[in-house]
Amino acid sequence: MPDATPEASTAGPTRPSVWTRPDRGGRGPQPEHSREAIAAAAVALADAGGLGAATMRAVAAALGTAAASLYRYLSSRDDLLDLMVDAVLAELPPEQPPGPDWLEDLVDLGRAQLDLHRRHPWLLEAGLRGTAVGPHGTDHIERCLRLMAPAGAGSAARMEAVALITGVVSLFARPAPVDTRALAPADLFAVASADRHPHLVAALTRPTPPGPRPDLFEHTLRSVLRGLLVEPG
Repeated sequence: MPDATPEASTAGPTRPSVWTRPDRGGRGPQPEHSREAIAAAAVALADAGGLGAATMRAVAAALGTAAASLYRYLSSRDDLLDLMVDAVLAELPPEQPPGPDWLEDLVDLGRAQLDLHRRHPWLLEAGLRGTAVGPHGTDHIERCLRLMAPAGAGSAARMEAVALITGVVSLFARPAPVDTRALAPADLFAVASADRHPHLVAALTRPTPPGPRPDLFEHTLRSVLRGLLVEPG
């Protein structure tokens, strides 16, 4: 039975995954909506107005039903957020045969994750609360681990790498603060001095190498994955 407060959260280590329960409760009339339809309505609301717009009441209104009726399918809003995250993971490109370079395959998949976060900015906030891993999320993790297999790293290192891919994606998906985006390095580090901060000043004044600059996201992701998964030698 849901908490008396419609938007109450039951998130925590003992919260059962929505995917371990039947699609709807055993009582009441036949279901009018599927979990997929509920998730789609919630995603549309969050895309338009942020994660806070996807309340149980708003989702119910979008589906033309009462908020209480959603509790035939979900036990709390946490279940709703879990469904939303898993639903958008289905937008990742379909899996292709692995290419000749496992690292580039992972970078390409990381780029697809970044694009997904930019289409659905609320994923950043949803990721902070911790979501249960659903069917699409489980498939995605398996895909990452499969792509890493040629690197020869152990299971623990590969699971860490999966988490780090998400971390790098989240870092680059965050919008730049408006008040610092236009500042020149000299203004951003106005208190730096050559005697107290020689390395910082040298880095700020070093000429930019000629030629095209590497994509910072891809460069960062390659460096992180190579450092974690490739044995030196």
